[in-house]
Amino acid sequence: MRLTYSSLLALLAVSACAPGAATPDPALLDGIARRYVVLALQLGHHDPSYVDAWYGPDSLKVLADRDTLPVMTIAASADSLVGILGTATPAYADSLVVMRHRYLRTQLQSLSARAAMVNGQKFNFDEEAQRLYGATPPTFSDAHFDSLVARLDLLLPGNGPLIERYTRFRAGVMIPAELVDTVFKVAIAACRTRTLAYASLPAGEGFALEYVKGTPWSGYNWYKGKAQSLIQVNLDFPIAVERAVDLACHEGYPGHHVYNSRLEEALVNGRGWVEFSVYPLFSPQSLIAEGSANFGIDMAFPGEERTAFERDSLFPLAGLDPALAEQNSAVRVVMEELNYGRNEVARRYLDGVIDSTAAIGLIERWWLQTPAAAAKTLRFIQVNRSYVINYNLGRDLVAAWVEREGGADRAARWRAFNALLSSPRLPADLQ
Repeated sequence: MRLTYSSLLALLAVSACAPGAATPDPALLDGIARRYVVLALQLGHHDPSYVDAWYGPDSLKVLADRDTLPVMTIAASADSLVGILGTATPAYADSLVVMRHRYLRTQLQSLSARAAMVNGQKFNFDEEAQRLYGATPPTFSDAHFDSLVARLDLLLPGNGPLIERYTRFRAGVMIPAELVDTVFKVAIAACRTRTLAYASLPAGEGFALEYVKGTPWSGYNWYKGKAQSLIQVNLDFPIAVERAVDLACHEGYPGHHVYNSRLEEALVNGRGWVEFSVYPLFSPQSLIAEGSANFGIDMAFPGEERTAFERDSLFPLAGLDPALAEQNSAVRVVMEELNYGRNEVARRYLDGVIDSTAAIGLIERWWLQTPAAAAKTLRFIQVNRSYVINYNLGRDLVAAWVEREGGADRAARWRAFNALLSSPRLPADLQ
């Protein structure tokens, strides 16, 4: 007899409600995990950007493709599984299973919210961020961002408006196109060496590197499974020297490549937890993924080590003046703080408080972008909406958690960071 989705769901419900079954048992969690995977793949039929990575069993992909569900049936099915899971902590559970139970519940709730959005439901910016990513971003005033821009003004003395001085300075730290590959490979080798000093990786791990054009992002990691990634770098974007370290660490070591490899090794292979063989982009997992990838830069190059590496290695390799390294680093730090401005623009624009012209104006004002570059930034916001919080709030939540767990000791901080990359932790676990 063919087991339909509805009959499987009914069986799961009966198992959950059976006498003495106050909390889900391991077999039930495994069944819910498989249904979660199928639902995620099915939502990907309606939302092509939803599934960022998939390397699970062919049988689940076949099931997802065979029984494509309407988008609101997917949402209702996810809600039913959340009800079956319940809120009680499994009595048999070790700490990782407790996290697994919460992970499945939270990811299913997010999946339901994303399905509703695909169906046309609108949430305000903060509600969407909470429903999809499990975190609400802070709100900052115009004065906060204007004060950061004033700091940039002091860092870039000279004649003319700040945007002109900033543009001139940035032109002096751009990697010539013919040297991008050389500089990037040196940067990724350094990130990998520094990561391997404190983290173990699966045997045979590696990545392929491609240079592309015509994408809306400057860099991307496409995880393929079996500890293999495809890292793409978009040559449409001028690449500043510090972006070499950003991209190498964020997309590679100890960022997305390491995170996905460790999850696969520890949870998919080690525990047989199939839910980690699919990565839904618009889900709480992305806050951990983007946050750990951004904070991974600081893990690999803490304190002044990054500035020293760029000054002594990357600037000369790119044919740039090493005397600019310290100033460039100071500018970078302020621009990282200004990254929260993207959240504020997104909040106001998506909530209808400002229109596209005003949004582009704020982007030019706070990020010193040209009108053309500001329009591209707004397009990213229009497409990805509240996803922008994962880069800045995600980074800060990961940083605070690692610092609490590891203190000031470098090795202890790496142990905490590695534990995060190998576990089903969620944004709520970091707060």
